[in-house]
Amino acid sequence: AFIEQPSTEEVWNAIADPKKFVVAQTAPSTRAAIGEGFGMPPGTPATGKMVTALRRLGFDAVFDTNLGADLTIMEEAHEFLRRLDGAGPLPILTSCSSGWVNFLEKFYPELIPHASTCRSPMTMLSSLIKTYYAEKTGRDPRDIHVVAIMPCVAKKIEIRRPEHYFADGIPLTDTVLTTRELIWMIQCYGIDFNGLPDGEFDLPLG
Repeated sequence: AFIEQPSTEEVWNAIADPKKFVVAQTAPSTRAAIGEGFGMPPGTPATGKMVTALRRLGFDAVFDTNLGADLTIMEEAHEFLRRLDGAGPLPILTSCSSGWVNFLEKFYPELIPHASTCRSPMTMLSSLIKTYYAEKTGRDPRDIHVVAIMPCVAKKIEIRRPEHYFADGIPLTDTVLTTRELIWMIQCYGIDFNGLPDGEFDLPLG
């Protein structure tokens, strides 16, 4: 967890594969941190430039993980109401953070029943992309490569957990990049990040 395992080569290969439709989804904190890698003051919002940079790197679509966060909030609220009616133990603990889930499992396994059964926003959105969005756009989920740009290296572990695969072995999220890895990729392409126009996220629900 202290040094990220590099995943950039996997992303380069997916982008270079003409059969792959390569999708990026970005966590909210990424847009507030990425500008610092290009000399902006820490915390400067750089959402539009980040979206444009991802498109110039070769991503076919760019989505906002905030949609997954909205789904998580609604699902956790429903689960909380069910538990209030006796369908599970209280208090309910969030399961959004893969680092927190790993910590819970290793050091406080007796509290696992208190964890929410909801997937993280990243994994909820990836699931949506490879089901609803794939069907809507007429694509085989096997041909969609989902890359999540996340602030936490533990997300690289999350996507390899067995419960985050479809029954036929297809991963919900294929690759996780940290903000630092994305900055490096943009620099490799010689993209003038500060001079980019602002782009807009794609809409996975149309």
